[in-house]
Amino acid sequence: MTLQQTITAGVDGSPGSLGAAGWAAHEALRRDLPLHLLHASAPPPERSRLPEIDAPYDRERGALGRAVQHLSHTHPTLRILDEQVTGSPVGALLAAASSSALLVVGSHGAGAITGALVGSVAQSVAARASCPTALVGARHHTENTYQGPLGDAEHPVVLGIDLARPGDELLEYAFDAAASRRVPLHVVHVWTAPLVPSADAIDPMPEKVQQLAAELAPWRQKFPRTQVTERLVHGLAGHHLVKAASTACLLVIGRRVPVGPHLGRSAHAAIHHAKCPVVVVPHY
Repeated sequence: MTLQQTITAGVDGSPGSLGAAGWAAHEALRRDLPLHLLHASAPPPERSRLPEIDAPYDRERGALGRAVQHLSHTHPTLRILDEQVTGSPVGALLAAASSSALLVVGSHGAGAITGALVGSVAQSVAARASCPTALVGARHHTENTYQGPLGDAEHPVVLGIDLARPGDELLEYAFDAAASRRVPLHVVHVWTAPLVPSADAIDPMPEKVQQLAAELAPWRQKFPRTQVTERLVHGLAGHHLVKAASTACLLVIGRRVPVGPHLGRSAHAAIHHAKCPVVVVPHY
């Protein structure tokens, strides 16, 4: 995985957006990268002189300045780049992906100008961005996402992996995320092939255990200080990933490239129900 130039966070004036920008600030400090705050909005309308129409627009237009002021105060050593653009939030974020190591968007909220749910923006960006995308909800606690020198074993990074296409980009991101936080990495593979109760059926578990161990072996060597645990389970991937991440500081899942304009059911379930931020990593 080639690190790009910035950590980019989309802001829109909602509390969830500011929380996501705060999470992005911690990530930028951890990686020693600048934080790029990006606000996209529709062209300015004609002034109506009606507060109920003009006030929401003015409030959203001021979102970028408020975010910069807040984060500059709370993180005085953080390098912040702010950008105001006219146009679609999805288009602006996708364009920024080419110069970003990570896109960060709020997973819930609403834009005052476009009326579009931030959740729909987040899903569209995560499904199409060329770099990893972090979806951060208002309920996600920042203090569990930036660990000190000793880390926090009670809040691991959880990686959901598909053994059919594990993806080096996905594995590298998860191992690096755990190592930089100094927390354990819990790797979960959920297989959904139907169970066949016949007497001559071959149990797929031993083969899957060996395959998972083989996929993780080179990354264990590259990150020898990271404690890694493995779990294989049969059932619905979304359900088991959300359950595994119930106490995690981060859930990392993959998205195959190329892909359609929407995320799959498992990713959809994860970003809607996980109690921690979710990072969607594109991989081949």
